[in-house]
Amino acid sequence: MLKRKVLIVGLDCAAPELVFEQWLDDLPNIKRLVGEGVWGKLRSSIPPITIPAWMCMVTSKNPGMLGIFGFRNRSEYSYDNFWIANSTAIKEPTLWDIIGREGYKVGLVGVPQTYPPRPVNGFMVTDWLAPDTNADYTFPEFIKDEVRMAVGDYKLDCEKFRTENKDALLAEIHDMTTKRFDLVEYFLKEKPWHFFMFVEIGLDRIQHGFWKFFDKTHRKYEPGNKYENAIYEYYKYLDERIGGLLKIIDDETVVLVVSDHGAKKMEGAININDWLIQEGYMTLKSKPSGLVKLEEADIDWPRTKAWGLGGYYGRLFLNVKGREKMGAVDPDDYEKVRDEIAEKLKAITDEKGKNIGTRVFKPQEAYTGPNIDQAPDLIIYFGDLYWRSTGTIGHDSIHSFETEVGPDDAVHAEDGIFILWDPKVKRGKQLEDLSIYDVAPTVLNVMGIKVPEDMEGKIIEL
Repeated sequence: MLKRKVLIVGLDCAAPELVFEQWLDDLPNIKRLVGEGVWGKLRSSIPPITIPAWMCMVTSKNPGMLGIFGFRNRSEYSYDNFWIANSTAIKEPTLWDIIGREGYKVGLVGVPQTYPPRPVNGFMVTDWLAPDTNADYTFPEFIKDEVRMAVGDYKLDCEKFRTENKDALLAEIHDMTTKRFDLVEYFLKEKPWHFFMFVEIGLDRIQHGFWKFFDKTHRKYEPGNKYENAIYEYYKYLDERIGGLLKIIDDETVVLVVSDHGAKKMEGAININDWLIQEGYMTLKSKPSGLVKLEEADIDWPRTKAWGLGGYYGRLFLNVKGREKMGAVDPDDYEKVRDEIAEKLKAITDEKGKNIGTRVFKPQEAYTGPNIDQAPDLIIYFGDLYWRSTGTIGHDSIHSFETEVGPDDAVHAEDGIFILWDPKVKRGKQLEDLSIYDVAPTVLNVMGIKVPEDMEGKIIEL
């Protein structure tokens, strides 16, 4: 028997330092939820990236179980063959799968890694992985017509959030967010549901695009710039729209406000492959005349021990004999070489010679499950994630202060936000040691559904 309904408000990249500390007094609806519910920082997955973090949350399974370590994942120990982690990669049951099997109705909007849509006991509007709204991005398919009727030209994502055209980006983010909340309000009112979850990606986009304009500690901050309050005003708008949702739901609905990870300033980028060349782990047949992608570089693979990929965290792969096509590392030397590289990575300094505090994980230490062998050989948090990784080759230095993918001001932080609010119970209590894996079992417990024994998280009691 259903105990309570649940609404999950997902705010991709919401930062606890801003939500719970710096701006809480200016976010009256969130402040109410915090003051009456239980709340705290939510430790993300390793890595704290949109993909796989949201799926780690809704399955309560780590990447070693899911076999997903980022948006792009290496295929069969190839040097250049990668697959994109969309919904077809998810083999573990999600919250909505479990809830739907119990006979309860579910509604989903914008949850990352739900495209292409899969059948659910209810309805689904998928995420930014869909190429556009001409694609089959809903389930059932006819829901597309309702989306169009409710909000007109629905926006799955920003066309290009790494851009110097900040005026256009800001307008696009607000337009996208307005339509997402309008659609959510429409579904909450018009559709039967027992579990409803949506994720707004705009917060991630605006923080990557505008962080340097408000963070006075950012190396690119300029006092008095016109976008100083862009992120602040956006948080206030999100709070206003959350207040609108609270007016729609009834007293039988428990609300969670969660994020997959946080955000913080980007100090710069470490050019991992140029560093590997410098340290003698990668060898080129010829030096590129400019910047080239890994797959375009003239790499001497039989003489190359390691290579890396770019992103908000670093991924390093060893070139092992018998595993990779042109392996250079003897399997007996695998751990020795891996440890050696890990220690050297931890010693990397900034452009002034100061150690940046890099952390390095072996997948065997970070994960459990049958897919650990598909993970990178080393997972790298350059500068404790204040520095991102670039995969291009041909830089003049191992340090860069522009990314190869366009303007970007922020990186991901390990802690997101967690708020659990029951209109019938007043607590106002801060909790410690919360994990992204705790969300799914907590939701099932609230709804009165048995928590599967293989879920990795704990139940958070209200």
